[in-house]
Amino acid sequence: RDLTDISLLECFIYLRYVDLSENKLQDLSPLSSLTNLLWLKVDGNLLTSPCLKELPYLQFISFGQNRIKDVEGITHPRLINLSLKGNRIQSALGLSHGQLFNLQTLELRGNVLESTAGLSLPKLKNLYLAQNAIKSLEGLEGLEQLATLHLRDNSLESLDGFCSSMKCLQYLNLRNNRISSLQEVAKLQVLPMLQALVLMDNPCSTEPSYRLEVLAVLPHLQRLDKEVFEQEEQEEANRIRQERQEKARVRTAELGVADR
Repeated sequence: RDLTDISLLECFIYLRYVDLSENKLQDLSPLSSLTNLLWLKVDGNLLTSPCLKELPYLQFISFGQNRIKDVEGITHPRLINLSLKGNRIQSALGLSHGQLFNLQTLELRGNVLESTAGLSLPKLKNLYLAQNAIKSLEGLEGLEQLATLHLRDNSLESLDGFCSSMKCLQYLNLRNNRISSLQEVAKLQVLPMLQALVLMDNPCSTEPSYRLEVLAVLPHLQRLDKEVFEQEEQEEANRIRQERQEKARVRTAELGVADR
């Protein structure tokens, strides 16, 4: 409706669901009086900041396709789902860990993030970071409940940054990054619950025996690039892994003898 002014909404203090998408809003301050608000959608406006007075019951916000450059000022204590997709955000530093302790789903797809620093949110279960410019994985150690992580269409060359504290991560999408060596995949061994991995459209996915090599280093994996591993593949990968372990033991023993 090309709205630019929503000051009239200040009178409707009992509103719980508000959709103001596809307007020309630059200011959301009139919503500060809506202290019973549960759900807010303001996609496709002209907002440059997500800052809004703390709303005590707000559980869902979507700021998609605006002009937002940072994440400062989001402090709603009961927020469960936050979408900031399709903005101009360069850094996630500024998300209030002390306030967003109930946040479970965070959507930051289609921004210009270069790092994951600042995303250490204790109850986060789903994190969507596709279509950014991420080159490094930092600050992931606090994501102890994260189950799903999307990093498709980024600029990762290394898989440094994953850690054993990410004990709930089951699904990891790394499609269309710059991972050139399957040796990087071995760094995912620290993820004890990883069941599904997407690596297609990385340089390493063209290496010979790609599927077997991945399964050999990640024996608990059930699906690679959305295809379930067949029993024959599991058996062959297990044989390869055992052969390599035996060679490593022999080499260690030989080195021990040489030292004496």
